[in-house]
Amino acid sequence: MSKRSEQSERSPERAKRVEGKGWKEIPIGGLIDEAGSAKKYDTGSWRTFKPVVDKTKCINCLQCWIYCPDSSVVVKDQKMEGFDYDHCKGCGICASICPVKCIKMEK
Repeated sequence: MSKRSEQSERSPERAKRVEGKGWKEIPIGGLIDEAGSAKKYDTGSWRTFKPVVDKTKCINCLQCWIYCPDSSVVVKDQKMEGFDYDHCKGCGICASICPVKCIKMEK
């Protein structure tokens, strides 16, 4: 059996070992065994700055939701509700593209 096929067979076992763990607990090199598995890992602790929205200024254009690379903007009934801080890495894209500047990055 080739080394590549051995690794493929072990992938489900490796995935079970890291399920529900934070990024600091994942083995060096990490594991991406399936598409869409990023939600399993809380990466919000990477953040130095966090986005904070002033809902009195928000026009619910949802540009922040469209551009967020981590899908961390929470939308309910076509309105921006806030942020999923467990997955937001604080990149600031949402604040930079907001047309009314209602999102501020805070330490």
